[in-house]
Amino acid sequence: MTAGEWIGNALWSLIPVAGVGLIVWIVFRAIVRADSKERRIYSEIEAEERAKRDLPLSEQQAKKGK
Repeated sequence: MTAGEWIGNALWSLIPVAGVGLIVWIVFRAIVRADSKERRIYSEIEAEERAKRDLPLSEQQAKKGK
């Protein structure tokens, strides 16, 4: 086996690993983004409901407003 064949085989063996790693990264990124979006929307809904009932802002929203 020549050095060129060895390097080629090494690169071909890394492609599936890199592909699976990319897929895992994309899935995790989507999960994290969906979670943060859900939390933001929930906070907006909670603020609207508190405003309807004339309740004070939650502690987290009060900190954001400062």
